Amino acid sequence: MTDRELLEAAAKAAGIAATAYYGPSDEFWGLVIDATGVEWNPLADDGDALRLAVKLELIVDAHGLFVRISEPFGHWLAVESKGNPLAATRRAIVRAAAAIRGEQK
Repeated sequence: MTDRELLEAAAKAAGIAATAYYGPSDEFWGLVIDATGVEWNPLADDGDALRLAVKLELIVDAHGLFVRISEPFGHWLAVESKGNPLAATRRAIVRAAAAIRGEQK
């Protein structure tokens, strides 16, 4: 799944209507929330990732070499931090949100 697909699925899981936006060379940069025009990219922004985790009631367990994300009564996933625990935590939150969206279909 591409970053764009992950973000779009995560936005849908959180009930956020958003549109993709691109940089000058057609490089995907993130999503813009339709109602407000505010950029939204929890893969790159700690605040967006935290708000997404709170909205979806995810449990974040970041320690050592791995970040684990779980739902209060359900599945969990682990992402290796590979030297950047903040980026790994953001990616794990978005992946978990995208997986929730997949289960809602």
